[in-house]
Amino acid sequence: MAYVESLLHKCTSFPHIQQLHAHLLITGLFHLHISRSKFLDFCATSVNLPYAAAVFRSVPLPLTNDWNAIIRGHAQSHHPINAVTCYLSMSRAPCKPDALTCSFFLKACARALARIESLQMHSQVLKSGFDADVLLQTTLLDVYAKCGDLDNSCKLFDEMSKRDIASWNALISGLAQGNRPYEALKLFNRMREGGNDGRGLMTPNEVTVLGALSACSQLGAIKEGDKVYEYIRKSFLDDNVIVCNAVIDMYAKCGAVEKAYTVFQGMNCSKSIITWNTMIMGFAMDGNGVKALQLFNRMAWPMPDGVTYLAALCACNHTGLVDEGVRLFELMDKNGVSKNVKHYGSVVDLLGRAGRLDEAYKIIESMPMFPDVVLWQTLLGASKTYGNVEMAEKASRKLVEMGSSTCGDFVLLSNVYAAHERWNDVGRVRDAMKTRDVKKVPGFSYTEMNGAIYQFFNGDKSHPLWREIYAKLEEIGFRIREFGYEAETNYVLHDIGHEEKENALSHHSEKLAVAFGLISTDENSPINVNKNLRICGDCHAVIKLISKLYNREIIVRDRTRFHRFKEGSCSCRDYW
Repeated sequence: MAYVESLLHKCTSFPHIQQLHAHLLITGLFHLHISRSKFLDFCATSVNLPYAAAVFRSVPLPLTNDWNAIIRGHAQSHHPINAVTCYLSMSRAPCKPDALTCSFFLKACARALARIESLQMHSQVLKSGFDADVLLQTTLLDVYAKCGDLDNSCKLFDEMSKRDIASWNALISGLAQGNRPYEALKLFNRMREGGNDGRGLMTPNEVTVLGALSACSQLGAIKEGDKVYEYIRKSFLDDNVIVCNAVIDMYAKCGAVEKAYTVFQGMNCSKSIITWNTMIMGFAMDGNGVKALQLFNRMAWPMPDGVTYLAALCACNHTGLVDEGVRLFELMDKNGVSKNVKHYGSVVDLLGRAGRLDEAYKIIESMPMFPDVVLWQTLLGASKTYGNVEMAEKASRKLVEMGSSTCGDFVLLSNVYAAHERWNDVGRVRDAMKTRDVKKVPGFSYTEMNGAIYQFFNGDKSHPLWREIYAKLEEIGFRIREFGYEAETNYVLHDIGHEEKENALSHHSEKLAVAFGLISTDENSPINVNKNLRICGDCHAVIKLISKLYNREIIVRDRTRFHRFKEGSCSCRDYW
């Protein structure tokens, strides 16, 4: 065994492997199953999988370790699903799978996102009595998490007799990536506080905190993010550049861009290109284009790449630096940085926001690659902003040709028609939505309060304090009308009365979240709200007034950027 291993380590090329194969056959060592399986495993995972498979097929009666070597090789290959096929062949062979076979099979399922096959393997694991194997249970948990079957992940985690660090990490990461960030944070806190329920005392590591930071980013939960970062510093995990990048990203996405910049400046480890890109994008999302471009211009090493230019273009986009953005777009060619569809999309958005719709249209028409749906949606959105019916119809026709059935496309076109009171056309668009069975994505917002996350939908009355929230909204409505506010009813599509339109607008999810914040926090606390869609113009106008009349800082993160409302103005300067 040691002899074969020493020869394998000396193989530095494929001809060496062929020579070793010949040597093993001549000496008879190939017929010793330990030597043979070692050789197959080395070939399948490190050298040449097709050659290993060909050698395997020449074995008259392969044993379990031989099968394991080939299944493992397929599991690590570009086509992991082939491991499933190989396992099915093994199940018809005389030899039986062992715990390692199941583990390699499940790793293939995780990479191929093969949920049904992993469920079948789970049954096999139980039948074979392998369920006491902690490593195997952890692998199975990881498969469920990666396939999005979080209920089974949680169930398996709760049933495990013993847990290692990997099982905690798999579930925390799975919950964070599976749109269940609040549960991910709860599990992280449980682990950090001991997690000792008789099944293993674990300490969070780099992988754990990455999952927790991702959850904080999704929720905009800055207080929880502070706690995670405090743990990172106390545990000396901030020497890891990947962790530092995630902390910067978390703070930026929670609206605390200055905290993000403090972490950026104070890093003990070397900054990577991802570090610079994350910080530049953080300033861009916060509407601070000047700082973003200053940071971009400071870059000497590493050199800006395509992602860096995209972040800088986004900064110009959110700040209205149109000429500077066009200059950066042209600079990419001079510096040998390839443009992709996202760069074109960003400059189209930049021109569209500035009302330069004809230029934006020409950019799309001149692209060397085929324009994607997002580009036409961007032009449609700009057409809606400037009430350009002709351009909106052009973009809409392109989207129909491309087979797009996104709700937002129809809503934007309807908005354009509604703003011009073309109700027949609005009706025609609505009929088209029904014909295509297009469902409107519901708007929702959520806010963090005393460590808990509260979610609101438009017109929501599910909160225990909904009566107090609606009473606060009535008070807000009264005060802002005294201040001269008039509802921007062109944001409501229905051909209904003005009063009904006002009622529809006043119960938008972000207004409910802000009202809840006003009744639930002290007068000096900022209110943080996250929204899944773009904030509407009426909500933007109302929250500006609330920030002035109630003397509160309100931070709203919509799907593209932050809006920081203070003293009656917004950080976006009404340019979004």
